[in-house]
Amino acid sequence: MSIWGLMVVSGLLTFGLRYSFIAAEGHYQPPAWFRRLLPFVPVAALTALTAPELLLVHGELIFGSGNPRLWAGVVAIVVAAVWRNTLLTIACGFLALFLLQQV
Repeated sequence: MSIWGLMVVSGLLTFGLRYSFIAAEGHYQPPAWFRRLLPFVPVAALTALTAPELLLVHGELIFGSGNPRLWAGVVAIVVAAVWRNTLLTIACGFLALFLLQQV
């Protein structure tokens, strides 16, 4: 299959999956336990995307001082928790990573 065919099939599958939820609106009521868990989906997805980048260095799990990305992530988390400013969080995280890599 060519790359274009793969892109078209992937796009159609993605569209079909997302449209199914829109089309089912009002016709299907998910269970209460499912609706209670929905607010946690963005946090879980973000954690799944960022945790490997913060914890793995060259494929090894490193928690100590040899992992500047982990400590820059901690700085970014603290800045986000205190000031709740996205741009400031990104800037402080990048600055911390830059400074920690220089040390």
